Amino acid sequence: MQLKIMPKKKYLSAGRVPLVLFLCQMISALEVPLDPKLLEDLVQPPTITQQSPKDYIIDPRENIVIQCEAKGKPPPSFSWTRNGTHFDIDKDPLVTMRPGSGTLVINIMSEGKAETYEGVYQCTARNERGAAISNNIVIRPSRSPLWTKEKLEPITLRNGQSLVLPCRPPIGLPPAIIFWMDNSFQRLPQSERVSQGLNGDLYFSNVLPEDTREDYICYARFNHTQTIQQKQPISVKVISAKSSKERPPTLLTPEGNASHKEELRGNVLSLECIAEGLPTPIIYWIKEDGTLPINRTLYRNFKKTLQITHVSEADSGNYQCIAKNALGAVHHTISVTVKAAPYWITAPQNLVLSPGEDGTLICRANGNPKPTIGWLTNGVPIEIAPDDPSRKIDGDTIIFTHVQERSSAVYQCNASNEYGYLLANAFVNVLAEPPRILTSANTLYQVIANRPALLDCAFFGSPLPTIEWFKGAKGRALHEDIYVLHENGTLEIPVAQKDSTGTYTCVARNKLGVAKNEVHLEIKDPTRIIKQPEYAVVQRGSKVSFECKVKHDHTLIPTVMWLKDNGELPSEKRFTVDKDHLVITDVSDDDGGTYTCMANTSLDDVSASAVLRVVAPTPTPAPIYDVPNPPFDLELTNQLDKSVQLTWTPGDDNNSPITKFIIEYEDGMHEAGLWHHQAEVSGTQTTAQLKLSPYVNYSFRVMAENNIGRSSPSEASEQYLTKAAEPDQNPTAVEGLGTEPDNLVITWKPLNGFESNGPGLQYKVSWRQKDGDDEWTSVVVANVSKYIVSGTPTFVPYLIKVQALNDVGFAPEPATVMGHSGEDLPMVAPGNVRVSVVNSTLAEVHWDPVPLKSIRGHLQGYRVYYWKAQSSSKRDRRHIEKKILTFQGSKTHGMLPGLEPYSHYTLNVRVVNGKGEGPASSDRGFHTPEGVPSAPSSLKIVNPTLDSLTLEWDPPSHPNGILTEYTLKYQPINSTHELGPLVDIKIPANKTRWTLKNLNFSTRYKFYFSAQTSAGSGSQITEEAITTVDEGKMAGIPPPDVGAGKAMASRQVDIATQGWFIGLMCAVALLILILLIVCFIRRNKGGKYPVKEKEDAHADPEIQPMKEDDGTFGEYSDAEDHKPLKKGSRTPSDRTVKKEDSDDSLVDYGEGVNGQFNEDGSFIGQYSGKKEKEPAEGNESSEAPSPVNAMNSFV
Repeated sequence: MQLKIMPKKKYLSAGRVPLVLFLCQMISALEVPLDPKLLEDLVQPPTITQQSPKDYIIDPRENIVIQCEAKGKPPPSFSWTRNGTHFDIDKDPLVTMRPGSGTLVINIMSEGKAETYEGVYQCTARNERGAAISNNIVIRPSRSPLWTKEKLEPITLRNGQSLVLPCRPPIGLPPAIIFWMDNSFQRLPQSERVSQGLNGDLYFSNVLPEDTREDYICYARFNHTQTIQQKQPISVKVISAKSSKERPPTLLTPEGNASHKEELRGNVLSLECIAEGLPTPIIYWIKEDGTLPINRTLYRNFKKTLQITHVSEADSGNYQCIAKNALGAVHHTISVTVKAAPYWITAPQNLVLSPGEDGTLICRANGNPKPTIGWLTNGVPIEIAPDDPSRKIDGDTIIFTHVQERSSAVYQCNASNEYGYLLANAFVNVLAEPPRILTSANTLYQVIANRPALLDCAFFGSPLPTIEWFKGAKGRALHEDIYVLHENGTLEIPVAQKDSTGTYTCVARNKLGVAKNEVHLEIKDPTRIIKQPEYAVVQRGSKVSFECKVKHDHTLIPTVMWLKDNGELPSEKRFTVDKDHLVITDVSDDDGGTYTCMANTSLDDVSASAVLRVVAPTPTPAPIYDVPNPPFDLELTNQLDKSVQLTWTPGDDNNSPITKFIIEYEDGMHEAGLWHHQAEVSGTQTTAQLKLSPYVNYSFRVMAENNIGRSSPSEASEQYLTKAAEPDQNPTAVEGLGTEPDNLVITWKPLNGFESNGPGLQYKVSWRQKDGDDEWTSVVVANVSKYIVSGTPTFVPYLIKVQALNDVGFAPEPATVMGHSGEDLPMVAPGNVRVSVVNSTLAEVHWDPVPLKSIRGHLQGYRVYYWKAQSSSKRDRRHIEKKILTFQGSKTHGMLPGLEPYSHYTLNVRVVNGKGEGPASSDRGFHTPEGVPSAPSSLKIVNPTLDSLTLEWDPPSHPNGILTEYTLKYQPINSTHELGPLVDIKIPANKTRWTLKNLNFSTRYKFYFSAQTSAGSGSQITEEAITTVDEGKMAGIPPPDVGAGKAMASRQVDIATQGWFIGLMCAVALLILILLIVCFIRRNKGGKYPVKEKEDAHADPEIQPMKEDDGTFGEYSDAEDHKPLKKGSRTPSDRTVKKEDSDDSLVDYGEGVNGQFNEDGSFIGQYSGKKEKEPAEGNESSEAPSPVNAMNSFV
């Protein structure tokens, strides 16, 4: 059975030409379709999609990547064997497998050796349907061994003798490429007389005196590792003889009259004959029993080597080489036998069957000798695999009959002989699937009448479904007399008409079921231009109109677009487009051209064009001032190696004289399409002598320039290729810098193609140790920008040169630059680490420098790691935080700031180079001395009494040493913010509470509290508090301001609730009422107020009037001192009792008050009373019991 699968297609109009692609969309029966809906439940055995080559030679300097990719459903898992046994990659930390892949990555760049992983590897991809296997992949690291040391004796011989200089290169993998050069890295010239054999030896048919030299050097280039090895130079001295006796030819190689050669089919057959004699022999080749193949025969090495490409068994036979000179000839017959590794005649193909079906897998291969065919199933030889009654093996064929789902497997065919093998995987996938139609239901196809219509029916099923099409609900099956039924299910209507419109049904059937799908077809009228634009000739400055009337299917929406010369219309207001017309006003010469009307719908498009010609409005046009027309008729003459003469004919200057010509060139070999400035000449010249560079394929063009501007470029001249020459400059930006401890990476900026001056651009890279006596080591590399020297000692200065060369010769001697091989980590730690503690937060560390050789790199500096010792509880909570300070250069000391006082620190020192840090010195510990402590954490005043206050505090958060004591200083504050005498008390360090006694009652105190270590006192913390009020002295004193003071007495009694106070207030109110009445009467009668008379007659010096500036009452003082009090009366600004803030009536201010009111009812009375003397406490002065002072006594 063949399973045909039609993929699901997106909507595509059947009226477009690309619909023909539907005919090509039949997918091979060997693959399950990749439709996501099907992949959810369809399985497929594994298939190897990518693998490494059988003979895999790896670069030992890079990681090993062995590829193995496979697909299948479900996705396969992967396993490997190595040398025939299971390879457990989990046990080797250097081996990883890429996710979702079987590809192995062996990380030998970090550690490990490539030789460890030599062997034969095979990958297996497995899922529930079978297992596919890869080829046997033989992993071998490339090798580029050195020549064995040998002492070569000078060779002396006479003129005319033959000579063979042996090369005998070391055996590498892959084999080296051999060439002979001299000490200057110049290839030795070869000819019919002197040539190199296939084995690398240098053959002289006869020597001449000019062959004398001391530097015949054989080089072996190992391309895989990009290394070149050289043999010791061979010295040859040719002694001139008076006459050299001529002789007939004899063969230097091969020896004897006959030899045998065996080659494999498909390879290049190389046969060689090299003869000696005097004069030099000439070599001829013939095939004894036939003719040499014309298209596959090549002659190399001056016809000494015969090559036949793509040899086959028909090329077997006898080949004869003949060496002739004037004295005779010699013959040699080479019998050639062509063998063949296995090659496919019929490789097995994947097979998809449904249950109960039959099928075959065929595996046919040929070779010489005839290969043997072996079968495996799921990677196991079929002889020992589980038996399957549905299969039968018949040599190179497996026959399957009446397969079942359990017959699904992957089969491997191995065709092998002594020259190789072929391995192919082919799966048998048994699927039982009813038909499915993948085309979307009710797809609408719209087609223009009289064009083909193609209706899609992508399907899938196993066994292969049959497809039928029906039109309409009860229509008959459509047959191929009118319709075309394609194998992929597509129905084609070659010429769709209006009556083709309708609904079409696709039916897919197999023995497991039926599937149907309906699609719809609509036939549309074609779009036509019924009124086309016409050719027009108009005068400059006039108006022109082009008409374009379109007729289309009424269900389609057309889009009409105008083009000028197949491009967009100019974006000018002079161009206007309406429904059917294009109108151009104020026509200019630039408007001339071809105008095209394009009408597009979603299904078709049409177009029509007309030409507009613009003519002058008058017979005599006005002068045109414009840029010049481009020059033409360019010609190259006097063509020399480094110069050429260019001539041209100027174009019209358009009424503005040409001022100059600009010449540009293009390098068609290196930078095709890019034009460069070459020269400028005056506008009167029409020739220019141009200087040229070697090996450039020149083309020239010329532009003219006048006062208006520059012309377009001329047509390019003919090409002129200058001769090659040696480079005249060397690469720039040469640097040498190691990336690993044992290499030196030499980089440079390569020459560009223009600078190469000839073909075969290469670079001669030379290096030697700066401080050694070694000779320069040189290699010639291709046109690259980097060369890596391996096996260098660590961080050694090197002298480096990079010289350019090409097939013609070398550039001038390059400049020498200095580089360094790769750095490695320093080996030695700094010694004699010493620490000097400067103060409690600063220390100085000293160390001895390490020896320069132990740094093994560029010295970056020294790095100090230091950390504070943690308590056991802190170590449990977090990792010890280490601080790092780096001191640049070769400094051997440094300061460590920011230390914490009274702490134990540990440090070590390391040297740093470009690679990293060296080992740490031994840890060195040190202690920082005590410092002053921080302020106590808190200070609270508790339990205030009449004459005592209790202080409580918390020790400093940072004691910075051992606390010796606390210092408490305090002083009283009076109501005028003035401070009393300072008292100093020392408190033991173990205390956190202290009570001060014998203090003044109702007095504010300010406290200054600090801790002390042996280093001194720390910062202070301050606080204020008030002792409580004596209840015995409360009588007649107004209540305190609510909220004043932090330590207000809790035993205070509110006088507003006392009976005597209430009675007093009532009496005061009655008195005020009487006074108001009296004042009212006196005002009506006129005269002076009693108070006013008293003020005028006598002013009591002891009474201080009200201060008009601040609205407060005056203060009472002793007769001896009329100066304002400086101490003892302190009313903080935030607690001053202002008259506008007081809510109390005047009656509330107690007894002994005489008061009156002025005309507007404001109070102007005076306060008087006997002064009561009280013992002064501290600096506090006695005050008159005025209401304000009474209030201040509470604060």
